[in-house]
Amino acid sequence: MMKRYFFCFLLLIITSLGGVEAQSFSIEGDTAVSGMVRKHVELNSRVKTIPGFRLQIASFSGANSKNNSFSLRDSFLASHDGVGAYVVFDEPNFKVKIGDFRTRLEAYAYLQEIKDEYKGYIVRDNIYAEPPVLVDYAPDDETSGDE
Repeated sequence: MMKRYFFCFLLLIITSLGGVEAQSFSIEGDTAVSGMVRKHVELNSRVKTIPGFRLQIASFSGANSKNNSFSLRDSFLASHDGVGAYVVFDEPNFKVKIGDFRTRLEAYAYLQEIKDEYKGYIVRDNIYAEPPVLVDYAPDDETSGDE
């Protein structure tokens, strides 16, 4: 009991000293580091993805893998309106992934709808909360490899 009174008395004395001011400090560093941090924050603010699921319907490697993956994406988009399709380069493969599913159950339900047309499987991926603007792709010319 005596310890409690002593502690309260000590606390009362410390808080009543009023003349003690908080110290402030600043950290100085290289301006290039702060510039890189600002750039990192700016780039991350542009990313509008969240964790979710997609269906991977193909993976191509070797000659013409880029053209094959984009033509598969385009044919999928032509026949399945409203579902996003993406080509991802994961060295050395071009992968075609479809959908922006928030849950595995949503992805599985869509996989059941397309299973006769496309063989695929569910993969974890960062998905778009809002559909991105589709950019037209022009496949490489057949002659671009001759240099």
